[in-house]
Amino acid sequence: MAGIAALATAYILSQFYRSFLAVLTPVLTTELGATKAELSTASGIWFAVFASMQFAVGVSLDRFGPRKTASIMLAIGGAGGAFLFAAASEPWMVIAAMALIGFGCSPVLMASIYIFANAHPPARLSILASTILGVGMLGNVIGASPLAAAAEAFGWRTVLTGLAVVTLGVAAAIYTLVRDPHIAEEHRATSGFSGYLDLMKLKALWPILPLVAVNYAAAASIRGLWAGPYLADVYGATALAIGNATLFMALSMSAGSFIYGPLDNVFGSRKWVAVAGTSISLSALVFMSFVPQNSFVTTTWLLVVLGLCGSAYGLLMAHGKAFIPAHLTGRGVTLLNFFSIGGVGATQFATGAVVTAASVPGEPVAGYRALFIFYSVVLSVALFVYLFSKDAKPQRGEDDASLNVSSRIPKAR
Repeated sequence: MAGIAALATAYILSQFYRSFLAVLTPVLTTELGATKAELSTASGIWFAVFASMQFAVGVSLDRFGPRKTASIMLAIGGAGGAFLFAAASEPWMVIAAMALIGFGCSPVLMASIYIFANAHPPARLSILASTILGVGMLGNVIGASPLAAAAEAFGWRTVLTGLAVVTLGVAAAIYTLVRDPHIAEEHRATSGFSGYLDLMKLKALWPILPLVAVNYAAAASIRGLWAGPYLADVYGATALAIGNATLFMALSMSAGSFIYGPLDNVFGSRKWVAVAGTSISLSALVFMSFVPQNSFVTTTWLLVVLGLCGSAYGLLMAHGKAFIPAHLTGRGVTLLNFFSIGGVGATQFATGAVVTAASVPGEPVAGYRALFIFYSVVLSVALFVYLFSKDAKPQRGEDDASLNVSSRIPKAR
């Protein structure tokens, strides 16, 4: 339990680091001269590096275990990147720091899910994954109004330096406290990166992957990057007001993770729970697309709905994991995570161009309308494809073989 607590703390930091730019946008713009496009790049590079590292993380988890993988990468990348961010004097240094932090945070959640997948019944994976996600979302909470208040009281450089020290301490705790799960010899693999090619041959995963890629993207991108500029440009919101609004959204994302966790067992379906939740998220985005300039309170509530229903990551992870053979567990969960985080990163880069291209001088609403339409379209397409997926109903004692899928892939020799 102590090891899982250390990993959960690391995941809180991971969630913080992916979302805190929204609150620091005004001060980074003022002090460093960072543009919206540069900050969009900085946020996107975190997700791009995080996603690209999933392949190496998957191989490392299967070969070296979660303890060494998570602790070493978090210490080098997470703490090192935070120190660089605190010392930044130019926008490019912020971008470089975010890349380093993305590297450091990339194994944290997967280390936890790897332990859950190998030490607990598959039917509990959705609940366990959603629980650690819900706990981790506290990082979103810390990165909202508490960060705004701390930055105002002590200065953002002091706050980031302190967080770098905390990150280093958490990495040491992971190395000390985490115990790697026992893996049966027949479930160990030595095929390296070729295991990902085996996974991509699983046709059952194909219709699931697009929704994995964009389900979390809208909530994460808006919470982590666009909420701040949107509320400031359209409503003239102060840093504290932005912090409060994003705090409510962060709390809803945490609550959503907990709520989604047991629903597959309640309704006997993973697919249709995900369809229902995603449909509600889509409805909120469509409303914001065509009526983007509501009252500040109404907009905050729409962000809350988006955060609540856009947190089906744990459920979708369990849906995909049901079709993954045991000997490729590490690579399987990191493949799913690659699509999830990669989708966020790709849309982060894309939305910077979308908002810039659609912006009209004197009419700040135009660019953000394009932003919400963009997310509505990509989420609609992914949801349509997901409708063709095979359901994976959670049952006690379920295993991969019961789905008659993993047996089609020979174990690596």
